[in-house]
Amino acid sequence: MPSVQNKEMLQEINDSFKAAEGVFIIDYRSLTVREAQDLRRKLHEAGATMKVYKNNLVKLALEENKLPNLDDLLVGTCAYVFYESDPVGPAKAIKQTSKDLEKLEIKGGISDGVLVSSEEVNAIADLPSREELLAKVVGSLAQPLRGLVGVLNGPQRNLLTVLSSIGEQKEKEAA
Repeated sequence: MPSVQNKEMLQEINDSFKAAEGVFIIDYRSLTVREAQDLRRKLHEAGATMKVYKNNLVKLALEENKLPNLDDLLVGTCAYVFYESDPVGPAKAIKQTSKDLEKLEIKGGISDGVLVSSEEVNAIADLPSREELLAKVVGSLAQPLRGLVGVLNGPQRNLLTVLSSIGEQKEKEAA
């Protein structure tokens, strides 16, 4: 019979999976408390939360939520990074911390209900953020409009140049 504490934790894990769009699994065992706090802060800024749960309870929650089996990843000390919308920010924070500290291992995770490997998490981290992509789209849409404005202003600019030249020529003739 599971303990009350385990039942409550299982409910919390289920709630985390239901609220999140995905989860990344990391091995955090060699991080100091300060390094773990810094990682949690970076993840919070990126719109994610890092939780530590018992692997057996996570396995049960995965089954209950009909998510892919992660038994191969759920070995040893695991931390779970849940994100609600954009996976790029959290993946970048994990990858940067892993690169800076050389202590953190990305195991993999689930994104949009699909199993992702550690290589795929690193690939997600290399993508531009949602804001960067939106800025590029807006820039791409604005470029033809800038060209159109330049074309429409061309005849007026040319007329002004011609009139200015005529005015200078008449001033020289008058002098």
